[in-house]
Amino acid sequence: MRYIDLPKYGDADVMRLAEGDRPSPSADEVLIEVSAAGVNRPDVLQRIGSYPLPPGASPVMGLEVAGTVVEVGANCKRWKVGDRVCALTNGGGYAEYALAPGAQCLPIPAGFSDIEAAALPETLFTVWSNVFDRAQLREGEVLLVHGGSSGIGTAAIQLASSRGARVFATAGSDEKCRACTELGAERAINYRSEDFVAVVKELTDGHGADVIVDMVGGDYIDRNIQLAAVDGRIVNIAFLQGAEVQVNMLPVMLKRLTLTGSTLRPRSPEAKAHIARSLEQQVWPLLEAGRIRPRIAATFPLQEVAAAHRLMESSAHIGKIVLSPVQRGDTGAAG
Repeated sequence: MRYIDLPKYGDADVMRLAEGDRPSPSADEVLIEVSAAGVNRPDVLQRIGSYPLPPGASPVMGLEVAGTVVEVGANCKRWKVGDRVCALTNGGGYAEYALAPGAQCLPIPAGFSDIEAAALPETLFTVWSNVFDRAQLREGEVLLVHGGSSGIGTAAIQLASSRGARVFATAGSDEKCRACTELGAERAINYRSEDFVAVVKELTDGHGADVIVDMVGGDYIDRNIQLAAVDGRIVNIAFLQGAEVQVNMLPVMLKRLTLTGSTLRPRSPEAKAHIARSLEQQVWPLLEAGRIRPRIAATFPLQEVAAAHRLMESSAHIGKIVLSPVQRGDTGAAG
């Protein structure tokens, strides 16, 4: 099979299209012929050497795929050859064939293309586990999503608003803010020209945000604490502007705040299987009813993975970046 090799850490041009053996599934895995693979920021971090792999993970990048099951492990009773699935992988998605634990596979929602389905697993596993499992966002509460135009952000806005929350978002341009409101945000705040603390407090009559999902970090950490409502929950899923800050903890105590965070990839197979079951029960009906739809920013052939990574690093995109199948006959370096 063909796959994207990472011979060394570095910029986007270090990746190259290579050939290797097709993997074989263990008893608990299925082998998927990949039709599309999502591009996520952890892939970029892995490429530059800032994302240590969990034990046993594939060194090939790619955390989510969609395609067709072509082999089934002995313990995977639900799936059969020919099933169309999307899956959260343990790496290996940037390839023509990828392994995935059977418990981390989900049926492609009715009416969804493989490109759309590949944009679902990593994003929705992350949103569900952080916003609903960890932060326990409830109907009628106020959610603030930082990075609202990202793949995570666009999914969080849609899912939270469809479940009855009041949703606000931050983004870095008027165009991105418009996209956030089109997807269900009550108000999107351009962080380059507005103070999100002041705006959300004004629009909630001083209440603030019950849940804040932050991938920025840096000085946002203290500002999130200022904005959080009494009994608020602040969830960090990344620290694009840094994780080390000086914070006044007194408001945390006085407002009974919960500061938490998580990463998805190192979690146990049992934890990921639990999230998959929750998604199928709670979110898949919303997808099939058309109430949630991934916004696809761009697609690239697998051999143009470097361009996909450069777009991810530019933060110019709105929504998800997806790799489509490699074109037979293409050779040479990815670029």
